[in-house]
Amino acid sequence: MTSKQDLRRLFRQRRQEQLSLGSVICRQVQTLVQASPVRTGHLGLYWPLNGEVDLRTIRLAISNEVALPFADGCGGLHYRHWTDTPLQADGCGIPAPNDGQPLPADQLSLLLVPALAIDRTGIRLGYGGGYYDRLRADPTWASVPAWVVLPSACISSEPLPRDAWDVPFTGWITEHGPGQPR
Repeated sequence: MTSKQDLRRLFRQRRQEQLSLGSVICRQVQTLVQASPVRTGHLGLYWPLNGEVDLRTIRLAISNEVALPFADGCGGLHYRHWTDTPLQADGCGIPAPNDGQPLPADQLSLLLVPALAIDRTGIRLGYGGGYYDRLRADPTWASVPAWVVLPSACISSEPLPRDAWDVPFTGWITEHGPGQPR
């Protein structure tokens, strides 16, 4: 089996090669969000890092309130309501709401999560910090529908390394639309 570090390098390169698909993927995400039967609660977005699909424009096209993750820099992650208040760097240096109380899982209707890769069983490969994994290991958070956003070139045909705490994602959204684990 290839190491997680090698897989991260491989899929980061694949994702970089597909940057031009970002706007197409964003439209596919918007279609999924607007068609989602769950219309109440916050939509959990993410602040895009280099190479990630930028979903921030969806905020203007939906009626849901939006939340962004806030990482504490020590492994903890929670979501906060995203208002027009200026964002500040969280514990990982990513722009995030710095005020307000963390939102409980039942106040989020859908999570959209970046990734380097996902396999056909719904296991995600991230950057290695484990923030989303620890959050979703909590059964209340695992019950929130969560979709990985990435280009189809980053769907692994082989199983990705899986740890005991990994919870499969609801599915993935690529330039071809949504897909779900088998």
